[in-house]
Amino acid sequence: AIAITEQPVSVSVPVGYSFTLRCRAEGRTALQYQWFCQHQSVCHQIPGATKQDLPITAQQTQLYTCRINDLYKNAVFSDWVKVEVHQCVARGVPPRLWRGEPVIVLNPTEQRVEVGKPLQLQCAAMGVPAPSYQWYRNGNLLEHQKKKKLRITHAKVSDSGTYLCCASNSHGEHWTNAVDIHIEGGETLPPAEHLQLCLLVFLLATGKIALLVGNNRYQHHPNLMAPVADVFELSRLLEQLGFQVVSLLD
Repeated sequence: AIAITEQPVSVSVPVGYSFTLRCRAEGRTALQYQWFCQHQSVCHQIPGATKQDLPITAQQTQLYTCRINDLYKNAVFSDWVKVEVHQCVARGVPPRLWRGEPVIVLNPTEQRVEVGKPLQLQCAAMGVPAPSYQWYRNGNLLEHQKKKKLRITHAKVSDSGTYLCCASNSHGEHWTNAVDIHIEGGETLPPAEHLQLCLLVFLLATGKIALLVGNNRYQHHPNLMAPVADVFELSRLLEQLGFQVVSLLD
């Protein structure tokens, strides 16, 4: 008989940031609320947290849920939500007027990985609500890489390229720095055989081919994010028109 009409949402904020978790429900009788938190597998009731809104000043990463019960002792729990707290933010600290748009606090780093070894890239962003993540390689969306950590168990030469991640929420999006990943140790063809292979591919390529190059890094100009998005959008459009698309960055 109790229906939750507004679930609390996860957030990712700097230490000391103040905000409010909200929960709303409807029932046939008056409803009572009680918030709980969990830290390092220990869950406990928050004393005095018996209202729909839970004000928090972020100190450490914790999980929260709200129990709602009616006068007939029916009870339901809200979704568990994560309050992720960044203790040390090197740069990109949100200004006082920050409204929760994504702010990158950890960028991936350039790596050289041997073929067959694991590859892991990591990023992090603050945001209210907590941002979602999407990784790209050479401007192309990596469909199954939607977490802060990108993991490839056994790296292949084809995994080499320029990687970056987009953090987004309802207020906007923010991109990490682009980093080059080198997968080493694969077999390489002698120059003559490589040229023959290139000629063979050229002769066999009877369809429509599009080569897209997005320049993001300039010697005397700030890094641009638009070329990455443009290459991705044009790739999708050209593929719909029957083109085979090769996308490159920088």
